[in-house]
Amino acid sequence: MIRSHVLISGDPQSLTRGAEEVRLAIETELHYYGLDDEVQVAFLGHVDRTDVLPLVIVYPEGVRYGPVTPEDGAYIVQEHLYKGRIVEHLQAPPEVLSGPIAHLPGREGAVYAQKRVVLRRAGTIDPDSIEDYIEHDGYFALGKAITEMTPEQVLETVRASGLQGRGGAGFPTGLKWLFVTKTDEKERYIVCNADESEPGTFKDRLILEGDPHAILEGMALAGYAVGAQEGYIYIRGEYAQSCERLERAIHQAEEFGLLGDNIMDSGFSFHIHVHAGAGAYVCGEETALLESMEGKRGIPRIRPPYPTVSGFRNKPTVVNNVETLANVPPIILNGADWYRSIGTKECPGTKVYTILGDVNITGLVETPMGTTLREIIEIYGGGMKGNKQFKCAQTGGASGSIIPPALLDVPMDFRNMAQHGAALGSGALLISSEDTCIVDLAYVLLRFFKFESCGKCVPCRVGTTQMLEALDRLRRGYGTQVDLDRLEEIAEYASQASFCGLGQAAPVPIITGLRYFRKEFEAHARGECPAGVCPMGKHVGPAGEQAHP
Repeated sequence: MIRSHVLISGDPQSLTRGAEEVRLAIETELHYYGLDDEVQVAFLGHVDRTDVLPLVIVYPEGVRYGPVTPEDGAYIVQEHLYKGRIVEHLQAPPEVLSGPIAHLPGREGAVYAQKRVVLRRAGTIDPDSIEDYIEHDGYFALGKAITEMTPEQVLETVRASGLQGRGGAGFPTGLKWLFVTKTDEKERYIVCNADESEPGTFKDRLILEGDPHAILEGMALAGYAVGAQEGYIYIRGEYAQSCERLERAIHQAEEFGLLGDNIMDSGFSFHIHVHAGAGAYVCGEETALLESMEGKRGIPRIRPPYPTVSGFRNKPTVVNNVETLANVPPIILNGADWYRSIGTKECPGTKVYTILGDVNITGLVETPMGTTLREIIEIYGGGMKGNKQFKCAQTGGASGSIIPPALLDVPMDFRNMAQHGAALGSGALLISSEDTCIVDLAYVLLRFFKFESCGKCVPCRVGTTQMLEALDRLRRGYGTQVDLDRLEEIAEYASQASFCGLGQAAPVPIITGLRYFRKEFEAHARGECPAGVCPMGKHVGPAGEQAHP
């Protein structure tokens, strides 16, 4: 009889820090003490914080140990699992909040808990076990939908919930599904966009690795709602562990009769396939993704027609992000009113953020829509690293807005951010301190976009190159006001005239950087870098070639 469960963080970062060796040490020690049949050991997917990896969680007590070495793992077996004594000195440090949070209105001295909807199971179940998923209400929403609800009721519940796409655009999910049902075509598809190639964004990977069945259930619900019988997960090829877990989860669900033909004897059939991409950034754009799935070069299509009318194989297709689909099962299970009770009136629900940069705690958090950037930094990020001053944050990944301290207290949701000329995007938050140079940051981002441009349209293909050259001259002290004016002109042109949304978003860091930090750009045009970061006076160009003033 199993009396204890030991979960070990098995994400790529934990594995590089020795999680495999920790698991081996624990299993070896369990065998030595004859506890093999009493203690189950498994890897888990996502954990909140990176400072405690590898993490070991012992249930039913829920004790968290970390960071754990193989020697620590053996000692935990000896003391905790054999003798019943918690090893206090190996426990993961509590989430002590080091930031200055006392001044936050209405939250004096509070200890904050994340509001978990998407990540409610991640980090507490074995992602390779369908039994664990079912034990935690897994596939209950699908069962409820196909036995108690019509497809129209499922769709209307999602519409009423106010769920918006979490890939960055924030388009109403239920409305997208509705467009598909209004077509005359009977052959329809569900596509999960898991091509998470935005630098600094890794939320989808950790959702997939921590709770893969949630995506399968969300896709099946979408298929039931719109009358589709086939779905594809287009996943970034570098996500090897995610691919393996998804394939395993699909096989398990088919064995349990929860995917495949005649699910739960309902007459509803739904099959899911995994399609790995080849690492092109532009394939995160939904029409380029569909082109790639069809075996063509991954470049954007002309729109309209939109994928909801003519998508995969020219059939009506729903394309939803990983995080979007993970929201669907709890909405069906708990109802639209429950979901609307979370977040803001205009943007209900939660948002998953990846926190990076100059904060004390990096990692993944899920908070209600409307949480401010100040709260994210000072509560979940533990404050600025080294007590440095906050200078800016880039929201939404490499193509996101660069925002100043003046926007720290703006509620973060799609509507509020847009009203302030910023974008929530995918939810990646790059936090930068006073030591950051805005021009250098913009240069690093544009270098990425130059190499990732698919080349289909001139504004993106040529514009990213010209913007990068102007930024390089500015950061090396050879730029002038003419370069600065030209940079702004090209950025505005590219944002308006580029063929696809990714090309239109590439200049956003420059546009918002100029809006909020123009004086810093002007200083570079005078040959000065206020942060002391830029290589002023050096002659090496962005690709290693000789540059000239």
